[in-house]
Amino acid sequence: MVQSSKGIRRLTSFNNITWIIPVFRNGVSNKNYQMNRILLYTVIFVTFKDYSMNRKYFQILSSLFLITFVYCYGQTDDRGYIVKVGDTAPDFTIQEAGGRSYRLSDLRGKVVMLQFTASWCSVCRTEMPFIEREIWQVKKDQDFALVGIDRDEPVDKVVRFRKDMKISYPLALDPGADIFGLFASKQAGVTRNVIIDRKGKIVFLTRLYDRDEFESMKKVIFAQLEVK
Repeated sequence: MVQSSKGIRRLTSFNNITWIIPVFRNGVSNKNYQMNRILLYTVIFVTFKDYSMNRKYFQILSSLFLITFVYCYGQTDDRGYIVKVGDTAPDFTIQEAGGRSYRLSDLRGKVVMLQFTASWCSVCRTEMPFIEREIWQVKKDQDFALVGIDRDEPVDKVVRFRKDMKISYPLALDPGADIFGLFASKQAGVTRNVIIDRKGKIVFLTRLYDRDEFESMKKVIFAQLEVK
């Protein structure tokens, strides 16, 4: 016990306490769920609590744990979003599979629907025909832009996916799910839609395919298109 206690005191000496800082910085810089960081701090907290350590270092570790826990959970809602209605949509480059490249901000002045999807997602496959038939085909000739964001799949698979689904709206590439990660935790499920108004503000968010929510989304899109 004496030897273990000395080892822990050496670990938490002022010169060695900096080993925690990179872990803490990485946890705070990523707005996704960082459960591994929370777990790390939990282990540290419980371990050091059982030993007679300097009060100063115990307070530092306690504060790091609390800040990280609050930050991680404060950045997401119960559906995994890290954005909310009223936020300005994060800007990014849209690279259509086999097509053109442009920025989301280039679509200002239009109502925009981002449909996050993937070829392996069964719920996405269920929803997409309704999006094509009830939204895109009805409103594509108005000031409306619809882009499917395919999560982390190669271009050939995305092109084939679009063909298989018989959709006419574009699918864009999202290597590493980096675009997805601007809107939701990368650990969250893929099926979701983000509706953005003409000024670039988020006005509606969906998760999974729920018919009532889908109808509400349609009403929001159609209403936004009436706003000039």
